[in-house]
Amino acid sequence: MNKWRAVALLWLVCFFNYADRQALFSIFPLLKTSLSLNSVQLALAGSAFIWVYALFGPVAGLIGDRVSRKQVIVAALIFWSCFTALSGLAQNFWELVLCRALAGFGEAFYFPAAMSLISDYHGGATRSRAMSLHQSGVYAGTIAGGAVAGWFGEHYGWRSPFGWFGGLGIALAATLALSLREPQRGASEKAAGPVRASTVREILVEVLGNPAALLLIAAFIGANFVAVVFLTWMPSFLHDKFSMNLSMAGWSATAYLQTASVLGVFTGGIAADRFAPNRRGARIAVQSFGLLCGAPFVFLTGWTLSVPLLILAMTCFGFFKGLYDANIFAGLYDVVPFDRRAASAGLLNSLGWLGAGFGPVAVGLLSGKFGMSMCLSATAVIYLACAGLLAAAAMRDPKPG
Repeated sequence: MNKWRAVALLWLVCFFNYADRQALFSIFPLLKTSLSLNSVQLALAGSAFIWVYALFGPVAGLIGDRVSRKQVIVAALIFWSCFTALSGLAQNFWELVLCRALAGFGEAFYFPAAMSLISDYHGGATRSRAMSLHQSGVYAGTIAGGAVAGWFGEHYGWRSPFGWFGGLGIALAATLALSLREPQRGASEKAAGPVRASTVREILVEVLGNPAALLLIAAFIGANFVAVVFLTWMPSFLHDKFSMNLSMAGWSATAYLQTASVLGVFTGGIAADRFAPNRRGARIAVQSFGLLCGAPFVFLTGWTLSVPLLILAMTCFGFFKGLYDANIFAGLYDVVPFDRRAASAGLLNSLGWLGAGFGPVAVGLLSGKFGMSMCLSATAVIYLACAGLLAAAAMRDPKPG
């Protein structure tokens, strides 16, 4: 199978992976009225997805290193699409939380398997570009989830977008089952060696005993915390502070930031692939640069009272976020063995999203005292700290697996 065609197919899955999870946030004002939810309950509905997604990340990674990744991806897509559709049938807070949590369970199995599969189609020469292309599906899905859900919610009620996204995801799963092919593990490595059979404990000890991997995981927790706060609260922030309607708020909260991230992710992927063969830690250094430069614009996004300046800040924030995102997994794969890729990606995803899941709840609680603007701006400090962690990881001379 052509290695770029495989990335294109997985891009579509990634698109629905993020459209399904973002759809909820654009209809918060409707849910608040329809189901009589307060800000903390809205945040918990979003975080239920994140926490279950995070808890099952290590399990998903271990399974992805042991069974057919194609089968894992297809099964996961069907499962989470079904519960996305069922989210639109929820009659109360707890039914909504249950459906979102089970959707999170299904989505947990996608990224570890998909990233491992892409790494076997693409070696070091094209890996960052392939993964950055796949990452652009995150941004496209986020925009679609935000804008489409906002439009459908405004015109047809909050339940309608879940049915559309869920149904299209199930149709995509059928296409994927017929088209995607499973490559041999380690196929892109010059001297990969045999796949080692290890216990779960041995795998976790090996990954968690890797200092560079731990620094990357710690940085991902912080960067993801900031990202989830913005994904969750920006539509409501724009609706309340700038008096935008739901469609405009859903669009503005995602389109500028995510479109700029597409440019950033391609820039980061190309730069990393160019410098990685000759410079140690090049992929990780690109990530550090992205967070360092993005921090001032994170602050400005929450603080400004001007819509044009807000758009500029979100655009610049999105571009530098893309530099970081391009190498989340490619940088990790530079420091772990090839037969630990799904497990390490699952662990990174798990801890990163587990920590990030507290972001929406924390902001929901603190915004009542300090205001949403201050809470959003304060997350710039987290970006600066994560840039430092990545700079330390880049200097550890990571060796390819």
